[in-house]
Amino acid sequence: MSRQLPQWVHQFTAPNPGPMTLEGTNTWILGNSKVVIVDPGPNVESHLLDIALHAEIEHIVLTHGHNDHSEGVERLHEITGAPVSAWDQAFVHHGEKFVDNWKVSFSQCELEVIHTPGHSPDSVSFIARASGEAVLLTGDTMLGSGSAVIAHPQGHVGDYLNSLNRLALIEELLVLPGHGPVGGTSTSKAREYLVHRQDRIAQVQRAVLGGATTAEQIALVVYPDVIDELKAAALDSAQAHLMYVQERGSS
Repeated sequence: MSRQLPQWVHQFTAPNPGPMTLEGTNTWILGNSKVVIVDPGPNVESHLLDIALHAEIEHIVLTHGHNDHSEGVERLHEITGAPVSAWDQAFVHHGEKFVDNWKVSFSQCELEVIHTPGHSPDSVSFIARASGEAVLLTGDTMLGSGSAVIAHPQGHVGDYLNSLNRLALIEELLVLPGHGPVGGTSTSKAREYLVHRQDRIAQVQRAVLGGATTAEQIALVVYPDVIDELKAAALDSAQAHLMYVQERGSS
């Protein structure tokens, strides 16, 4: 079910819809007259200008460095002069390289960084607080619909499970995803994601017991009806889950 956003949270969805991006990348604007931008999204001039003209930008932050979230960051920095902070130093421009539990107060909100690797090594989630309210921005760690992609070589299933377990322990907050509609709260959504991921792991384990030894063989069992546009992602996901099952079996 969709939930109403706090008055200090604004959603701009980039014009990059697709099988992997759903309706498009969600750019989140935190604050009103002086704002923090979370994930500028693709380098689409009209989208970036809409963001830049919304209000004075105090800071830009990234949930992770995948192109659909980060490609526009340099251009938005160029337009606005706002500093950029991220987990990956390659994206930092006059800002800070994140560390876990990093907390900072901006003019109209506070941010806390939670390192949540798994979808990618540099993935982070943010707890944002303002006006006595708080929300959780999850990037691609938890989406508004469907499940996150954990794809080899950047994705790591073990790290992802640890991240979900961590999110399941924080206070119950409205989830603002990197893609898809707003909906669900942090603890319940993280638990749902954990159940889904454990079911996927069990599928892979059964396939291995049945004789599957390659990602291609796993994909045929686990993703038999995947559309053509997602076959490469399904194969990479199968490889990540196969590696996780093999790692556990050898430990």
